[in-house]
Formats: sequence, structure tokens, C-alpha cells
Amino acid sequence: MGACSSGTKRVQPRGQSPLPINFIVPAVREDLGKASELLEDYGRRQYLPGVKKTMDPHFLNAFTQPAVLNEFLPDTVIPQGEKRKLIKPTSSNNPKLEELKLLLTDWINTTLKEEHIVVKSLEEDLYDGLVLHHLLENLGSVKLDVDKIALTENKQRQKLSVILEAVAECLQLEESQLKWSVESILRKDLLSTLHLLVAIAKRFEPNLAMPPNVQVETITIENTSRGLKTVSATEYITGNKDNLGAQSKDDAFDELFSRAPDKLDAVKKVFLQFVNQHVGKLGLDVKDIETQFADGVILLLLIGQLEGYFLNLRDFFLTPASTTEMLHNVNLALDLLADGGLLNFSVNSEDIVNGDTKTTMRILYCLYSKYKTKET
Repeated sequence: MGACSSGTKRVQPRGQSPLPINFIVPAVREDLGKASELLEDYGRRQYLPGVKKTMDPHFLNAFTQPAVLNEFLPDTVIPQGEKRKLIKPTSSNNPKLEELKLLLTDWINTTLKEEHIVVKSLEEDLYDGLVLHHLLENLGSVKLDVDKIALTENKQRQKLSVILEAVAECLQLEESQLKWSVESILRKDLLSTLHLLVAIAKRFEPNLAMPPNVQVETITIENTSRGLKTVSATEYITGNKDNLGAQSKDDAFDELFSRAPDKLDAVKKVFLQFVNQHVGKLGLDVKDIETQFADGVILLLLIGQLEGYFLNLRDFFLTPASTTEMLHNVNLALDLLADGGLLNFSVNSEDIVNGDTKTTMRILYCLYSKYKTKET
């Protein structure tokens, strides 16, 4: 391998009605079952007449009806134990999404014009690796030891594996940061294909005028032994180019991880001290950034403490038992941060669930930068 060259209604705004969690939960993290009972009792006591609830009661109802799931399932067979994330039909006619698709299609066709390659559909024309192969060779001087044309699914899978490995190497991305996979591209998944093309374009064509803040409504369907579980979320495909502050945070953490790893433990210690300062009153003791924020529970409780409101336990999973429930918690936490004006850059919730340290620390920094002087 050659070297490459250079929607959902959210909680109400913070106001006077929601009361902060300012009581002691005599339980540790491992005994959140008992904490759940205390929190529910606290919730019943705090929702007094005239006090507006913070959560939309229909928040958890999205895509729980079989009739809605049937829109996805005729062409989507999900083996038991696996999950798929799909773009909801409601986002299909999103003008900004269509604008992005047209721009990426034109960009590919312009780049590969001399090779007489014409792309008409991003999903249908990229899944076998042929266009991606030519695109990488043209843009990044990447020489790949694969056949130009792969006719069987097995050959296509092998070819895509080599191509996507080269992409990850060029973009300097870890596996947990990838928003696509060999299987998702092979099955013509539009969301994965868009994430892949946007990442390649940012790397090799940084001046390409992609529309900012392109977002879609997604549904994650998991086939469990008890049936199908779903989680709805909003996912950003492109970020806000005008947000230089958010970009500088990303650059700072990239710099920390790549060039100053000796300082990483010191930064983690500061964040852990900050977190425990505020969730310690709930009987919680956070020691590990990589694992203890993955299910979203501590993050939600921390946000509630700092922002000064109570989260109804019916709206999140205090003891999540599956990845789907963890994703629900993390997506809710990101929604709360965005509503509070604390999150102004795109985040993949799966990165946090997968224990990606850099992503988790960026989220904690959003809270730390605003509340580092807040008294407990």
C-alpha cells in the first residue's frame, strides 16, 4: 500500500421551574438499582402542581409501532444480535441532504472525468469499490494492490476492506471513529456512504463548498432475542464551518493525543476531579473516563446537576441493559447539551458508547469550560 499525500422535541430551556438534584443518594455506581427507587421518589415529590415537566412525554414513542418499522424491514433483513442505523423516510426529501448528494456526485464526476467514470447514484455506484478505488488513486496518489473490477460479492468485500483500510490510514482515524464499514458500504447504505465521502472530501478537497449543518433523522434497529429494539436520533453529516471555536477545540484535543500524550493523564485527572465534585453528592465515584461515561447515565446526571434540572427516569435508562439503551441515553445527553448552547459541533453518539476517549473528553470539556468555577 502506497503512502497518501496531502427533530425530536427536546427538554424545555433551563428556567425556574425544574428543580436541581441536590440530595444525597446513599448508593455507589454499582448499586444504581437502589438509586433508581430514590430518584423516582424524588421525582414524584418535585413535580408539584404548577411545575412544568422538563421532558416531552412522547419522547420515547418514536418508531415503537410495528407499522412504522415495516417501512424499513421489507428490504432490510437484520440477523439476530445485530443492529442497523438507517435514515428515516422523513429525511429523504431534506433539501440540504439533496444538495450535499448532488455536490458529492458532481465532485466525483469532475475528479474522474478523464477516466470516463460517471456516477449517477451514490448508493448504487460506490458499493463495489470501483469508484472509491479510482477516487483514492486520483486524489491521494494511493496505489492499492487490488483488482480494478471485482465481480463477485466476495471479491467486492475483499476490495472494499483494502480500500477502507487505506482511507482510515490516510485520515488517521481509529476504528472506533469510523462512521462506515465494509458491510454498510457493500449493502448500499446511504448514511455510511455519505459519511465516507464527506471525510474523503475534507481530507483531499478542503475547499469543497459542502453545505454546512446537514443533518438527518435516523433510526437504529437492533434485533434482540426479545424482538426488535429501536432508537431514534438526529445525526450530523456535515458540521458548521463558521464555528471556529468548536474547530479549535477539536484541534486542541488532536494535538493533545498526538503530540503531548504525557499530558493526557493530567487533563483526565482535572476532568475526573470536576465530575466527582458534582456527582459525588449522588453517591457516585467516577474513576475511568473511557468506560464510565459509555452508557450515558453519569453524563445525564452530571448535566442535570450543572444545568439545574431534574430528569424524569421514565425518559432514560438508569441501568441500561443493551447498546441500544446506552445510545438512547447518550443521544439524550447530546440533545440537552445542544439545547443549552453547550454543544456546537457534531458528535457521533456511538463514539461515546464505544469508549472513545477523545470524543468523551471533548464533551466533558463543553461542561468544564462553563462550570469549572461552579460551587457544589
